[in-house]
Amino acid sequence: MMKRILLSLAHMSGKEEEFIREAFDSNWVVPLGPNVDGFERDLEAWIGKKAGREVHVVALSSGTAAIHLALVMLGVGPGDEVICQSFTFAASANPVCYQGATPVFVDSEPDTWNIDPQLLETAIEDRLRKTGKLPKAIIPVHLYGTPARMNEVMDVANRYGIPVVEDAAEAIGSEYGGRYCGTFGQYGALSFNGNKMITTSGGGALICPDEASAARVKFYATQAREAFPYYQHEKIGYNYRLSNISAGIGRGQMFVLDEHIARRRAIHGLYVEKLKNTPGITVMQPRSTVDLCPNYWLSTILVEPEQAGFTYQDLSARLAEAGIESRPLWKPMHLQPVFRNAPAYVNGVSESRFMQGICLPSGPLVTDDDVDKIVEIIKK
Repeated sequence: MMKRILLSLAHMSGKEEEFIREAFDSNWVVPLGPNVDGFERDLEAWIGKKAGREVHVVALSSGTAAIHLALVMLGVGPGDEVICQSFTFAASANPVCYQGATPVFVDSEPDTWNIDPQLLETAIEDRLRKTGKLPKAIIPVHLYGTPARMNEVMDVANRYGIPVVEDAAEAIGSEYGGRYCGTFGQYGALSFNGNKMITTSGGGALICPDEASAARVKFYATQAREAFPYYQHEKIGYNYRLSNISAGIGRGQMFVLDEHIARRRAIHGLYVEKLKNTPGITVMQPRSTVDLCPNYWLSTILVEPEQAGFTYQDLSARLAEAGIESRPLWKPMHLQPVFRNAPAYVNGVSESRFMQGICLPSGPLVTDDDVDKIVEIIKK
């Protein structure tokens, strides 16, 4: 039977069962509980090592929920606009619409594939002229684990007084200037979906600037129940808290987080080394590896058809025949039918990458031999 090589398969530390068993033994399987508290503390301690500021983490049901609650905390509502990176997954922009606001899409710069700081300022100025008010928030994304140019993004945001919500769903452990992604903006969203750097089966977290903000996020995430002896609700709330079972998985995953980051970086290094000088193939990596230290959640390549002699679709089909999973790059949000009427400031970067790019297997269970097989198919 042919071995399948998957894009990003979850890998357990072996300690997850201990925390899950503890939850079952105590009959604490509902949302909230000791594992949730413990997972939040574990994340705070780990992220706090390279945060540069106070860190408070709230464990939630998804990365999407984290972005949504950040927007709730910032008071985003109907009639507001929120600037979003166009080159990303839809979950970065959907929460804007949950709040009745309008996403405004900004294209990428060519080095990191993330939000272009100059185009960001152009968009802010144009929205101010056209609407008479500033966007309510900015959501940059650290795409495929490559940090956005956060110093420049924060400089623009601070000059206009616009809060930043970092979408670090793909970037836990990625560093910009020695500081972890997700700790530059007022809020930072993480994802622990099944294919992410670590998993809770499905889940996420919101990095908050202070204890009061974290407490308020927890309030909204637990149906906004007021402190009364009966059920009283003065705000609209959400059922967004992580379960004690899922958090147990997360606690076990913390034991392999550093290992997973190191392995994905090593896999990316193999692709870079083995595919160098291959006609028409470019492995994505930012030019500056001093300030930018990606986790390389997924290793991606660009295929130039005229030089390579094939398209990324041809390559994807050939890999599939060999039992190897791949994936096209995210289709930019400004090209998505659901956002056809949203304002967009584009420069062609995300569209060109989308038309040429593919994600290669990068998970911690991908072996050196697997990489050799993938590279051999590409070269052939």
